[in-house]
Amino acid sequence: MAARFGGAMRSVFWLLGLAALAVALALLVGHNNATLTLFWSPYRFDVSFNFAIFCLIVGFVLLYVAMRAFAMLRDLPAQAQRWRSQQVERVVVGHVMDALSHQLAGRFVRAQSAAQQAVDQLRSVPAGQWPRRDQMQLLAHLLVAESAQSLQNRERRDENLQAALSPKLARSAPDAHEGVLLRAVRWAIEDRDGDAARTRLAELPQGAARRIVALRLKLRIARLGGASGEALETARLLAKHRAFSPEASRSIVRGLALDALSEAHDLAQLDAFWNGLDADERTMPELALAAARRANQLAVSVRAEGGEQDRMAASQRVRAWLDPLWPTFDTLDPVQQRQWVMALEPGLDQLDAQGLAQLEQLQRQIPQNANLQYLAGQACLRRQLWGKAAQMLGQASHSLRDPALLRRTWRGLAQLAEERGDEAAAQAAWKQAATLD
Repeated sequence: MAARFGGAMRSVFWLLGLAALAVALALLVGHNNATLTLFWSPYRFDVSFNFAIFCLIVGFVLLYVAMRAFAMLRDLPAQAQRWRSQQVERVVVGHVMDALSHQLAGRFVRAQSAAQQAVDQLRSVPAGQWPRRDQMQLLAHLLVAESAQSLQNRERRDENLQAALSPKLARSAPDAHEGVLLRAVRWAIEDRDGDAARTRLAELPQGAARRIVALRLKLRIARLGGASGEALETARLLAKHRAFSPEASRSIVRGLALDALSEAHDLAQLDAFWNGLDADERTMPELALAAARRANQLAVSVRAEGGEQDRMAASQRVRAWLDPLWPTFDTLDPVQQRQWVMALEPGLDQLDAQGLAQLEQLQRQIPQNANLQYLAGQACLRRQLWGKAAQMLGQASHSLRDPALLRRTWRGLAQLAEERGDEAAAQAAWKQAATLD
């Protein structure tokens, strides 16, 4: 509406201007009786002043038209060249668009053919003729390489990849160059070539290396190379940038942390990794149980080598790592409860009076839990509290379903029977333990 109103106002002003010009001309030439005399010896020319003005105006117009015609005639070769260049540019853009469409549709042979036609057309165009010629050439090579990767033609993929990564094209189209590097990293990961992927990723500028897509690729490279620590740090950074949902972030971080815990070679390395975890990660039951289980495994080798102090240190670490799980024991699933019991059992010899009281209090809070009955019975057995041990292990023998724990329960009952001299009960308990698979 406003544009229409503005156009109407301009038309009104044009009419007023033309009317004013007509009035001025009428006043100037309507009653102008002046004459203009030209002398060219021996001739004399008398003409009207109005006619002289008209001739000057007509001469100026003719001269202007002639100069414009001459300029257009002289510019015809350049215009023809521009027209031919535009036609080639349109053809190249069309081939690139066709290649992209075929690539998205999964028609990789046609996509490769269309992109190669664009590359061939671009080779006939001098550099710098189009504003974005180099960018178009880089994209055409990238599409050829992408199609070759889909067709498992690595030789042609690498050839076009090197052409796309040429320094000249990189200077002219830096953003597209970064995209080519990211695709090269992805292809190296698909080929399971971790070294090549790291090399390509290191070529990215510092700003591009911090983008989410680059961090995702870095995470895949770290997992491909088995670098759980690096993968965990990258996953934390991705979670901070909200690259995953909260549930997915927690699952990924938990899985990587579990891998890193299983790769610890000694107690010092395990302790250092545990201290490097975030506070929220240390409260995850899966991580605490995995760390305790790995510490007990390492403590077995330490015990075989005669390192009693290291074994005691491992037991202290296990109790410290599992302390946050005491208040939430009833929320753990049965598998985690079993793992918690089996992680604490090797350190029962070093369990002090306070720890034993804490265990008994937890057992009284959940009296029907067979896992707690078993652990409390084993703790009492280690401290030679025969009555409590017999009571707890007897209750556990009726409730436990895990064969390993049930076998240990019957073994404990057999030892208690031998301690009080009941050979028949001891033989029955040993028989029950032996029959369990």
